[in-house]
Amino acid sequence: MADTGTIPANETREDRLFRLNKELRDASAQTIIRAARKREFGERICYVSSFGAESAVMLALIADVDPSFPVLFIDTGMHFHQTLQYRDDLVEFLGLTGVKTIHPDEEERLIEDPKNDLYKTDPDVCCEIRKVRPLEPALHGYDAWITGRKRFHGGERMQLPVFEFAAGRYKVNPLASWTPEDVQLFFKNRNLPRHPLLEQGYPSIGCWPCTQPAEDPNDLRSGRWAGMDKTECGLHVEKGNGRPRPF
Repeated sequence: MADTGTIPANETREDRLFRLNKELRDASAQTIIRAARKREFGERICYVSSFGAESAVMLALIADVDPSFPVLFIDTGMHFHQTLQYRDDLVEFLGLTGVKTIHPDEEERLIEDPKNDLYKTDPDVCCEIRKVRPLEPALHGYDAWITGRKRFHGGERMQLPVFEFAAGRYKVNPLASWTPEDVQLFFKNRNLPRHPLLEQGYPSIGCWPCTQPAEDPNDLRSGRWAGMDKTECGLHVEKGNGRPRPF
């Protein structure tokens, strides 16, 4: 459980975000995770993982803090089979005991995407059905969730704070300030398994219909929804407010 003794009484959301970002903006990722788990949110925080190209870093850091940390994986039904195997391999390698796989509502999926080809005509709705909607009930009971987003991913992520608030929950981004070099050094130092699709030119990995090898080697996400006016699946399209105020 969280040690709330150091959390100011009657603290507003805005003040909490200000306090956390001021205190932890330059802290190590493990310090951020530990503070979120042990002090701020206790058992009411989870990590939502894609088990993609860089996911092993966050999962290893989380395992160091608490191997039973809740980890949610959304099985969209359209993952590469290599991703599903990688998930199983990482769980065993890191000794994670809190991983839970969630699925889209099958009845809803059959109504809205009976031929499994909605990604061709409306990828936003496809992501909504397969990722966004399944996550909300899975997050019930959690006040916060951890993401693996980093500023170097570009786009809207370039201004990413360590702590933010959206859609009724806090979001924690322990790796926000990490560089590509930081990620690769951590993989090397910890001897972490690599996603098998990396060798085939996939530095960012989502569902197979909308993922291809990166078109631009300087843009890791250029193989995601290539040729479309789309850069996010919808999980991180902010609909709330609560960005930290400047300091």
